[in-house]
Amino acid sequence: MDPQAETPNAEKPVEKMIEVAISPEFPAWMAQAGGSVIITTYQADKVILAGWNGRQVTLLPRHFDRPMGLTVRGRSIALATRREIWMFGNAPFLAPHYPEPDCKRYDALFLPRATHITGELNVHDLAFGTEGLWFVNTRFSCLSLLTPEYSFLPKWQPKFISELVPEDRCHLNGLVLQDGKPKYVTALGTADRAGAWRENKASGGVLMEVDSKEIIMDGLCMPHTPRYHNGKWWLLNSGAGEFLQIVPERSEKTVVCALPGYLRGLCFVGNRWALIGISLIREKHMWAGLAVQKRFEHQLLCGVAVVDLNDGRHVATLQFTQGAEELYDVQFLPGILRPSILNLSAPVAYEGVTAPAFDYWIKPAPEKAGADGQGQPPAGPNAAPPPGK
Repeated sequence: MDPQAETPNAEKPVEKMIEVAISPEFPAWMAQAGGSVIITTYQADKVILAGWNGRQVTLLPRHFDRPMGLTVRGRSIALATRREIWMFGNAPFLAPHYPEPDCKRYDALFLPRATHITGELNVHDLAFGTEGLWFVNTRFSCLSLLTPEYSFLPKWQPKFISELVPEDRCHLNGLVLQDGKPKYVTALGTADRAGAWRENKASGGVLMEVDSKEIIMDGLCMPHTPRYHNGKWWLLNSGAGEFLQIVPERSEKTVVCALPGYLRGLCFVGNRWALIGISLIREKHMWAGLAVQKRFEHQLLCGVAVVDLNDGRHVATLQFTQGAEELYDVQFLPGILRPSILNLSAPVAYEGVTAPAFDYWIKPAPEKAGADGQGQPPAGPNAAPPPGK
């Protein structure tokens, strides 16, 4: 279920077209939610945007190399991939002028603004904090910050990790901040040897407090995605398929609901809804035989579940029936119905120029300069007007 557990240098399967099955309740939920959903699937090398055009759910997949953790703050998105962390900025005034047929369908356009080369750190969760962008550096078993001088700046490690080496000793994965600082992390084990967390995967998972470095909850089944919302703490007990509400200071947990798959990716929509990512478990994978497989035998699926926080009901599902089997992260984009995001595979990704006061599509300069020797100015139908005009 984790990309790092796959066979190194294994040939990737032939890419399949992504197909979905949408429960009858999902379009109605999208219509009232007032936003869109962004999903990462490292297995399919896709960032998938699920939007709403006023009549039906829309799906826009974009290719990225093993996308993992994802975090949103205002107009900014940070995305972890195989060897980089990408930073995107929303240019909403460029979106309706996107140079393609039916361009006016978009109301947001996330343009790549920077990439930080990390190397293969197997980065999991990301979070914007007061000191910068935090990320879980799973290969080196530590929390790190971005820094322009290095691949990463190590800032914290569990007390049982004796040295920072690229051995994925405890499979540190989940991170949640409080007041802009790391508060809790999850790991799949407490080992101090290369890959030794695999030896007790079914019950070796822990939740740790960052400041004290103490383990405050143990016996978890491959936990991920700790979150804080509406004055409460939440956690995914992934291998058991359980969505938990927790009281960390008392090591208490309550099962909100159980879902038919391996859970990763959790976000909230208002005070009533949770969106939870669900993944299939490959039968020949080293993680086969987990509790969720026994609970939902022959019923596992891959998709995004909408859960009602009032009563724990699983009320709607966006299910991937082909092309995606394993998800990592899920985020909600409030107030944005039809977003787009660009990678660097097309020249248009370099033509969007943004500043605090305006956004422009800059036309490529012609082969021969104009009479003034400067080529064509950034004007005409591809130029987006400044905000407020």
